[in-house]
Amino acid sequence: MRAVRAKEFGGPEVLVPVELPEPMPGPGEVVIDVAYVDTIFVETQVRAGWGREYFAVAPPYVPGGGVSGTVIAAGEGVPDEWLGRRIASFVRDGYASRAVAAVDGATVVPEGVDLSTAAALVHDGVTATGLIELTGVGTGDRVLILGASGGMGTLLVQLAAARGARVVGAARGDEKLNLVRRLGAAQAVDVSDDRWTERAREALGGGADVVLDGVGGRLGAEAFALTLDGGRFSAHGAPTGGFAAVDAEEAKRRGISLLGIGDVQFGPVEATRLRAHALDEVSGGRLRPVIGEVFALERAADAHRAVEERRVLGKVLLKS
Repeated sequence: MRAVRAKEFGGPEVLVPVELPEPMPGPGEVVIDVAYVDTIFVETQVRAGWGREYFAVAPPYVPGGGVSGTVIAAGEGVPDEWLGRRIASFVRDGYASRAVAAVDGATVVPEGVDLSTAAALVHDGVTATGLIELTGVGTGDRVLILGASGGMGTLLVQLAAARGARVVGAARGDEKLNLVRRLGAAQAVDVSDDRWTERAREALGGGADVVLDGVGGRLGAEAFALTLDGGRFSAHGAPTGGFAAVDAEEAKRRGISLLGIGDVQFGPVEATRLRAHALDEVSGGRLRPVIGEVFALERAADAHRAVEERRVLGKVLLKS
């Protein structure tokens, strides 16, 4: 089968096309004829050698943790009706034309939802839906979303606005800001402006009941200061190279509930439920993943460059 492998840690150029043996399903597993592969920022960081204390990865390895496609083989204990189903799922070694998934973590893609859309929701649909639930976003909440123009940020904007929240999205540049507004944000602020926190505080009407930080680093720390007493702050992203440094004692003193990346590591059953909910929202016309660019599988290196350069609105996918 066709695949892409990281031959060593380094820049995007270490991603090279290879031919590998066809995978075989084990008990409780299925083989997917991959249509689209999800890409997420952390994959570019792992490829570059970051996060070795978190990720047990050693080159050469095949990146990729999520795909959409059609089931073509089933292992022991998997009912025959799974054959031919269109599914989206977490997988191992996802940058490939075939991938293996545990059937208890596979989500059936509804009729009318295309497989590219399903791939865009494999990771981000789970995390975004889970975050909205965990933080209890509701009518009247003032919600600040960092990284609002990215694959998950665009989902969070729509989901929070649909719940009746006043959403302020933080992004960089006019094109991204305009996208955030079109998706339902009441206002959008440019984080490249030195006074962005002042503008965000004004747009929020004094502060945020909920901060969803998908960026981390200095911007995440600055956003924490905008959280109102008794609010909720989620530090779930680190594309800047580290999660937001938040003073836990200050949060406790101010009654702010803190969530981290560990809070959105959902098990198979919960991940399947959250992904199914996101897919149902798409099927019902209430949610629209933003897919900025699709690259052929063999151009995974170019896809990683696009992600790292932050030049694409929304998601970057690979097409098998």
